[in-house]
Amino acid sequence: MEEYLHGVRVDTFLGRHLRNHSTWRLMRIIRAGLVTIDDLPVEETQRVVAGQAVRIRLIEPPDHVLEHDPTEVPIVYADPWMLVIDKPAGVIAHPTGEYQVNSLANILQRYIDQQTPQRGLLRPGIVHRLDRQTSGLMVVALNHTAHRNLSMGFEAGRVSKSYLALTEGVFSQNQGSIKHPIGRAATGRHVLMSCRGDALDPRPSQTNFDVLERYPLHTLVKATPLTGRNHQIRVHLAHLGHPLIGDEFYRAHGQFHPFRTKSSERGDDDEGIDDSPDPLDTGFPIRRHALHACRLAFAHPITQLWMEFHSPSPPDFAETIAVLRKL
Repeated sequence: MEEYLHGVRVDTFLGRHLRNHSTWRLMRIIRAGLVTIDDLPVEETQRVVAGQAVRIRLIEPPDHVLEHDPTEVPIVYADPWMLVIDKPAGVIAHPTGEYQVNSLANILQRYIDQQTPQRGLLRPGIVHRLDRQTSGLMVVALNHTAHRNLSMGFEAGRVSKSYLALTEGVFSQNQGSIKHPIGRAATGRHVLMSCRGDALDPRPSQTNFDVLERYPLHTLVKATPLTGRNHQIRVHLAHLGHPLIGDEFYRAHGQFHPFRTKSSERGDDDEGIDDSPDPLDTGFPIRRHALHACRLAFAHPITQLWMEFHSPSPPDFAETIAVLRKL
């Protein structure tokens, strides 16, 4: 067993590794005498010690398995501990609200179950997220140890990410650094963020940018966030006066687009912004906000070797760039 789990109860230890099994189900298996530590039967309250061997006979199936989604997601890299995937635009990270099947977690549960002898032995661990309409690279953990180590690395800033962004307006600088603090927008809508002076709980934020190509009315930039605030690149670029093409929320200089609410169609109380996957009319081939996670680098969760991955521009990006060059 792992040293960082030294001293926890055996049911807690098993729950960390068998995430699709509920605590109730694991307790039933323990009470049936099907869990051993160093080949000896255990009591429900027994604690595990670093270096011990914990074994379990899974006589009952998992009870929290995610439903499968048949959508295909490109796998950039795979090993026993993690996956690196190239997320398409329009896919959310976890099941939520009315989207209980069409999520990245559902898609990856199907992929993982095809690699294991029994459905639900492993559960995908989403380490970090991309907005629904942002495409590009994500790393996903396949077991508890990998998830813990990757999460610690991300929280400590031991990760490097770069994004391609198609923005409105023409940048005057070839490169720069945006250091405006970001907090929650004072709009009553928790999803929105802001660099304005009235932002709530602002936190230090930094995004570096390099201009890759200029067009008559737009710019292609590479954005490299050095902090991890929600919507950071979108908010920072919009604050400069260069919002993303197709951004659902953010306009130039701290302004917001009118809210799109589900209540306007259903007639019930306004519960917030509808960040739906419906195509946006941008006037260009791209029908969503123009942000793509093109580079991801981090230390492997087990070997600690530095790994770097790249993703080319998706088709809607490339098609839009071709149009912008002809304007």
